[in-house]
Amino acid sequence: MSDTKKGFPLPSSLEVVPGTEQAQAAYPYYTHFVPEDDSKFWFYNSMHFPEPMHHFDMITAEAAYVAMGAFNTRVHVLPTAKGIEHRVINGRVFIGGVAVTDPAEIEERIGEFQKRAFYYYENWEDLYAQWKDKMKALIADAQALPTPSLPDYEPIETTHTGKGVAASHDLLVIYQKQIEGYHRMWHHHFEFLLLGYGAYMTFFDFCKKAFPEISDQAISRMVAGMEAEIFRPDEEVKRLARSAVELGVDAHFVDNADIEKVLTDLDALGEKGQAWLAELETSRNPWFNVSSGDGFYHYHRSWNDDLSLPFAAFPGYIEKIKAGMNLERPTAQLIEEREQLVIDYRELLDTEEDKATYDQLISLAHRVFPYVEGHKFYCEHWYTNLFFNKIREFGRLLLAHGFFGDDGVEEDVFHLTQYELESAIIDLMLAWGIGAEARGPKHWPALVAQRRAAIEEWGKHDCPPALGAVPDAIDDPAINMLWGITRENLDKWLDDGTENEKELKGFAACSGVVEGTARVVKSVAEMGRIQQGDILVCQVTNPTWSPIFQKIGAAVSDIGGSMSHMAIVAREYGLPAVVGTGKATKLIKDGMRIRVDGGRGTVTILDDLDADAEKLLEEV
Repeated sequence: MSDTKKGFPLPSSLEVVPGTEQAQAAYPYYTHFVPEDDSKFWFYNSMHFPEPMHHFDMITAEAAYVAMGAFNTRVHVLPTAKGIEHRVINGRVFIGGVAVTDPAEIEERIGEFQKRAFYYYENWEDLYAQWKDKMKALIADAQALPTPSLPDYEPIETTHTGKGVAASHDLLVIYQKQIEGYHRMWHHHFEFLLLGYGAYMTFFDFCKKAFPEISDQAISRMVAGMEAEIFRPDEEVKRLARSAVELGVDAHFVDNADIEKVLTDLDALGEKGQAWLAELETSRNPWFNVSSGDGFYHYHRSWNDDLSLPFAAFPGYIEKIKAGMNLERPTAQLIEEREQLVIDYRELLDTEEDKATYDQLISLAHRVFPYVEGHKFYCEHWYTNLFFNKIREFGRLLLAHGFFGDDGVEEDVFHLTQYELESAIIDLMLAWGIGAEARGPKHWPALVAQRRAAIEEWGKHDCPPALGAVPDAIDDPAINMLWGITRENLDKWLDDGTENEKELKGFAACSGVVEGTARVVKSVAEMGRIQQGDILVCQVTNPTWSPIFQKIGAAVSDIGGSMSHMAIVAREYGLPAVVGTGKATKLIKDGMRIRVDGGRGTVTILDDLDADAEKLLEEV
């Protein structure tokens, strides 16, 4: 960095990749950077959106930030943080928090927050039970939506029953219910999540003041050893591996197996093979309703849609079972360590008043914390996967009516924005009702091809981790805990490498020192390259990658804080990890030998840097 004053590029300095201007312009107007955005701080949300966003997939950002803003600002009324603004350029989603800085407004909001949040804290278990019922009902409603279709003629029953509504109207009803349900899901998602972060952050702040030398990791270990639904899919994979061994059909599960052939062979095997297939069906509903990603991209299919990820895990699990190794998460050990830490630090407090406060805060953190991961199974995975599959049904309908051309596929629907898709549906409704040709078949194929090319091109270009003015402080609990964006961490991101060009610093997510070969994975599709003992280096990971944790020795991420999903999962599996390094995937080359110190939060490059890596250091 040549400028002596360290800082991130301004949003106005970013240029749209040449040749993709029309694809960029197609994103909704309110997601584009404007001149006044130069005065704000933004960061690239690579945790949730590590790949360029298809135009329809932007609903996963929009609906989330609509709901998060409403609950932050208007429902729970967080004292110092309102919502999150988002922008998209070259398919990359940047976000920035809206802080409350006026002391009088903060004071007013504290009063509102206490009335609202404390009610939830006092009635957490009952309200959370209601929440699960709401989510299951929402999932059932989405599943019950009929497949959109258009008959040649309206059924005679419409006339004979006086229904008075033609079949074409159902298309609009189904689509609008899909969109409304997805937005509603995100409202349910944020009903509890920010309160969970808030409870933990209150305990975190108390510990930092009471025990000045305490590490972030020590505090996070005081809430480790949780049970949450998001871990259940991996438990089911282990259960199926045990079943394969017990039934004597384990020889069918090998690396890179043809999954359909394995299923066919097991069925033909007779009683034992069919018994295993029955166990598979038991696991699939509902536990395989998790996507291979984090639930924000239509092409990160669920395990039910694509069994590749669980089947890739079976050989390793079976080998360990036959060797008598323990596959379980070290939950009992984590709980024992957790309870001892809680006792040890409590004894350091001087007054009974402080001990009472400490007891109250840690008790609340333990009550609310399972939701911080558990909600993901219902929201980002089960519901979102169902939602995308229902949108695919409209893709099939439009494809059948020529909207995507002769070479089109149903997946082309995701190159339309949510608003464009509704207009295409109405175009089809008009054509069906009028008896004329729709405009879509001449309008959409060229635009879809243009946007498909833009997504591919954007994927070839990196983007800065942050933009704009560096804030003096960042007080949003979600930004701190989930993304790991703190003032101190931003300074690390801005480090030009002059202090120690071979050491990266981040959050100490889970202790342990491991040396090994770096495997830089930039998308879900690359997970197959991971070999036993590799150190996973990625922008971000998520709980549904858990089956590959049996292979890797440690994990490193660009983004994430002490309460990020990767940090939580690493602790629950006892996997040494460092998160929030800012630039690991840029500076660490695939195949390099590195050392991960999960206790200190450092990653050391042991190989000499080659010329390409040296050049990257100069550019960051």
